[in-house]
Amino acid sequence: MASGGFEEDDAEGTITINEYIERMDAEELAADLVLGGDEGDECTYPKGYMKRQAIFSCITCTPEGGAGICTACCLSCHDGHELLELWTKRNFRCDCGNSKFGTLACKLLPSKDIENSENSYNHNFKGLYCTCGRPYPDPNVEEQVEMIQCCLCEDWFHEEHLGLKPSDSVGSQIPRDEEGEPIYEDFICQNCSPLCSFLTRYPEKLWVAAQVDSTGCANACSETVESNKTHMDSEPGQLENSTEAEKSVMRKCSEKISKSEPGNLENSSEAVESVVQKCSEKIIDSEPVPANGCAIGTDINSFPDFEKKPLFLSKNWRNILCRCEKCLEMYKQRKVSYLLDAEDTIVEYEKKAKERRTEKLEKQEGEALDLLNNLDHVAKVEILHGIKDFKDELKGLLESGSGGPSKAITSADIDQMFSNLKNKRKRME
Repeated sequence: MASGGFEEDDAEGTITINEYIERMDAEELAADLVLGGDEGDECTYPKGYMKRQAIFSCITCTPEGGAGICTACCLSCHDGHELLELWTKRNFRCDCGNSKFGTLACKLLPSKDIENSENSYNHNFKGLYCTCGRPYPDPNVEEQVEMIQCCLCEDWFHEEHLGLKPSDSVGSQIPRDEEGEPIYEDFICQNCSPLCSFLTRYPEKLWVAAQVDSTGCANACSETVESNKTHMDSEPGQLENSTEAEKSVMRKCSEKISKSEPGNLENSSEAVESVVQKCSEKIIDSEPVPANGCAIGTDINSFPDFEKKPLFLSKNWRNILCRCEKCLEMYKQRKVSYLLDAEDTIVEYEKKAKERRTEKLEKQEGEALDLLNNLDHVAKVEILHGIKDFKDELKGLLESGSGGPSKAITSADIDQMFSNLKNKRKRME
């Protein structure tokens, strides 16, 4: 089957059937991840301000970009309109049919409030992004550049406009591994970073990822490796600059490194890095030991030395945020309480989307089997014969193409295949 190919336009050439199927599966998965498994059957307005959902902006109805609509309204109420896909937004309620749309009523749910006062809008709703205020895709740029999203304001930014400096702990580039994959979980833009200035009270490795060096190990990891080597023989009292949680994990790291094979330590740092990686994960996942009832100190509203800059946050960084009463009140005042909610993260959103996708596919398969099982014997035989005929025709098509297995399959070949099936059906009748 892999030798057969579908004919596309001249610019794209041909692709194999396996490639075509893989492409379709990838596109369906990408769509499901963005939509969160939403089938678009019902307006989400009755669900209130949802923690996270896919949102679209209709430029036809609201050219100034002051409204957002859900997937169902995008399909039912704004079909044929100029629409912008905004990926996902938090704490948002569908605006379709409210006062922002004039006389246009929502076809799915006409009765709605005049406006949704808790919704938040930015220039993304106008189709503009980043500090440069350019659209995406940008018609003035030949090659579109990847953008990353701030987990607070949810705007998207070009790497060159992040405000990174060589003096920053991450350097002047987005922290990635050797394969170019990001090594951070969340990003906070420099304009939003003052809202999270309290993160400076936590160990640096928890809230900022480091650049990757030539060995493929993040600088923060390398520094931790050296730190552990230095402290292998240290007494507990010598780790005075570490938090209590770090001290506990550091001791375990030292014990594991000490027990490693000598040859591994002398000839390669892989064994040490493996241990440190596991220990780092334990540090990140562990609950901090409160000091005076708070993990970040007594004066939680004073950060005089904070420098406004972009922040890259490590995996599971939200797990270690302090949850004492003072900190909870501070998050509320700064309007960032959602950082404590696991369902707010894109990771959790996509995880649930994948689960819904799996459930949907299993349901479809089950429904197909139920339909077949409920048919009488004659109908079952007819369907099975039809499936066999289709497989035979498709096999012949793939083996012959329009001139051999190395030839591309054209639309005319596919039309001929269905014509053959139709004629065979007629003969049988």
